[in-house]
Amino acid sequence: MSNLHTIILSLTTLTITGFITSKAQAALFVTSFNNDSVLKYDEKTGAFVNNFVPSGSGGLSGPIDITSIPQQSIYFTSFTNHSVLKYDGKTGTFINSFVPSGSGGLSAPIGLAFGSDNNLYVSSSGNNSVLKYDGTTGNFINAFVPSGGDLSVPLGLTFGPDKNLYVSSFGTNSVLKYDGRTGNLINAFVTNGGDLDGPRGVTFGPDKNLYVGSFNNNSVLQYDGTTGTLINAFVPNGRGGLDGPVIATFSTIPVLEPSSILGTLVFGCFGAGYVLKRKLIK
Repeated sequence: MSNLHTIILSLTTLTITGFITSKAQAALFVTSFNNDSVLKYDEKTGAFVNNFVPSGSGGLSGPIDITSIPQQSIYFTSFTNHSVLKYDGKTGTFINSFVPSGSGGLSAPIGLAFGSDNNLYVSSSGNNSVLKYDGTTGNFINAFVPSGGDLSVPLGLTFGPDKNLYVSSFGTNSVLKYDGRTGNLINAFVTNGGDLDGPRGVTFGPDKNLYVGSFNNNSVLQYDGTTGTLINAFVPNGRGGLDGPVIATFSTIPVLEPSSILGTLVFGCFGAGYVLKRKLIK
């Protein structure tokens, strides 16, 4: 646990995720780790909108990742008090401690995502597990991926187009793939070696390939979404000032051509106080 605190707390300040709700409410939400708040920015221009969740509201402490139910509620992992907090998606008003501190053994939560079963999955980095909670009540269901397996310091997680769960295993320098129904390990989808060095954020793009933030060499790597084979360094080392990529997500926007999609990869950095974007055309 002390090593994990070194990874998180000795680095600077900003983790980011973005999502689009309705057209009128499109926004980029930024978790500001060091001052325990969430800031809201215009998704298109980057202009500051407001302090969406004021510092410490609802006990928020060390916010990292974000997930949402569009136009309803937003959920944040609260790293330092081992909980998941729920806020109104329109106003930022605190609703409740959706997953109370330590529920089900939750320790130093990082990533979170809703599955196709509408339940919430949270990476518990302090005890190397992924925990499953009722998506309506927040009640603990089970250790979907129990401690004691191949997972070591789980950080980012996402469900793929195949509905399986993909988790970045920082301690083993890999991305592990789990059956989305049972939690059984399928394989090391991205294995240790090559250009990957310290996997953090994981997300699937509109091209159905997997994008992984490689924290220690300041890059974002693209992998074949079916085989896990490396395609390229989608964002090479340090491009645009990238320094410690943490959270990544795509905002997918239709463009004029009927068959085209403009995907914008948005990710946050430790050690750099700004948002970086990279466009992908499909």
